[in-house]
Amino acid sequence: MGHLELDLWYRLRGRRFLGYKFRRQMPIGPFIADFACTSARLIIETDGESHGFDEQERRDAQRTAWLERNGWRVIRFWSNELASDLDNVMERIALALDGPHPNPLPQAGEGTAWANSPLPQSGEGTLAIRKTPLPLGAGRGWVGELSS
Repeated sequence: MGHLELDLWYRLRGRRFLGYKFRRQMPIGPFIADFACTSARLIIETDGESHGFDEQERRDAQRTAWLERNGWRVIRFWSNELASDLDNVMERIALALDGPHPNPLPQAGEGTAWANSPLPQSGEGTLAIRKTPLPLGAGRGWVGELSS
């Protein structure tokens, strides 16, 4: 595990993150998840440079499909996301823990943002969390944005 994954693990371990228990390098079926929260059925995968190639992308897609068929949600982050904006990564994990399953994606014309209903809306004294899909072809789930 590289230092970027260790930084993420430091924030997730010991129920430090929103009280959820995460495990590192957890075996699930024929796979080993980088990080998994069994109570939320959420898997966090960190992808390095080797994941940008067609063959690895195909294996990642097969792995994600198997995990989702078996009741897990999978979110992926590039290593450079961990390095450049770990706070945003943590916000996106929070959205995945508390929000609905990110599939299906919104259809064209349906809009791309929503307010997470348990949180107050903008202007009520706290931050509202919006969830926006990445552009087509980005292949890495959802982007969490804060609005005040």
